[in-house]
Amino acid sequence: MKITHLDLNTHPEFAGHQSVTEFECDQTGLHAIIAVHNTNLGPSLGGCRFYPYPTRDDAITDVLRLSKGMTYKSALAGLALGGGKAVIIGDPKKIRTPEMMQTFGTAIESLGGQYITAEDVGSTEHDMIEISKTTSYVAGLPADGQNDHVSGNPSPITALGTFYGIKAAIKHQLKRDNLMGLHIAIQGMGAVGRALADHLLNASCTLSIADMNAEILEQYKNNFEKRINIVATDKILLTECDVLAPCAMGAILNEQTIPNLNTKIIAGAANNQLKTEHDDARLHAHGILYAPDYAINSGGITSVGYEYFARSNRNPYTYALTHDNMLTHVKKIENTMLTIFETAAQKNIPTGLAADKIAEAKFKNTK
Repeated sequence: MKITHLDLNTHPEFAGHQSVTEFECDQTGLHAIIAVHNTNLGPSLGGCRFYPYPTRDDAITDVLRLSKGMTYKSALAGLALGGGKAVIIGDPKKIRTPEMMQTFGTAIESLGGQYITAEDVGSTEHDMIEISKTTSYVAGLPADGQNDHVSGNPSPITALGTFYGIKAAIKHQLKRDNLMGLHIAIQGMGAVGRALADHLLNASCTLSIADMNAEILEQYKNNFEKRINIVATDKILLTECDVLAPCAMGAILNEQTIPNLNTKIIAGAANNQLKTEHDDARLHAHGILYAPDYAINSGGITSVGYEYFARSNRNPYTYALTHDNMLTHVKKIENTMLTIFETAAQKNIPTGLAADKIAEAKFKNTK
């Protein structure tokens, strides 16, 4: 396997990263890049994105952006973890093999524990099983029956944390302590979107939902006819609602869409909802409360972080790594979001900027 340590001084976008390493294996077809952004608070943990990037530069741009985001996410979530990410270049439906994933595990192992992988777009729990055959630095594995921790798919925990974040946004923006009767619009009814919808329906909300999968939409409509509205995917962002919850693609909040939003709050689980950093300020100028995505959707990283520490018998906390303690940690998202909103209001700055400053105070200059 060919291993190339990319020169951090050659590209300004590498600034702040500890390492960016490229792995190429002709025998298995693996072409992967692992970026470690920061390990001040602990080893970097971030998923492996398996995607047919048009170019190598596109893959590098994505892994740099995502790894940096993981540093901020883990810091703000109060986890003993840093930020990293991996990408495998190629169509997983065409080139994925057990041998390729095992080789990727060898690549991770070569970094000596600086990076821990998990599922992401294009990768699966089964991939994590294959990776675990050649490295122990992997999370998102099925339960082994030996530890009282959550394992495998973190989507339900991501949704739960997002639900807590929505409660915080409602309390701050609408001065309400419950969600009863509120109208929430959910863009994307994948695993996280569906789990979030269930929490909101249990809280007596009315939902507008949009997704490319018509079968899922009809299922919800049939079960909750009076409280579900099905909306076209190109109309959901325009829906008049109390909360818009993006749970699908990124970059949906931008110069074109923000002026047409008809909501008081943006609070959803999708990653990278802002197209540019300027869109944080645009939402602020329009009087829309934005729940920074990496803060509100940190339930998933909390889940796999607890799992990893329990499996490796490395507990960085002062309490046991139990499922209940993990859920208690996730519930802190509500207070974290309130702190972000209050800080932004006091300083009259956008909420995304407020979240960044709080996160940076946690992970910078700790060594």
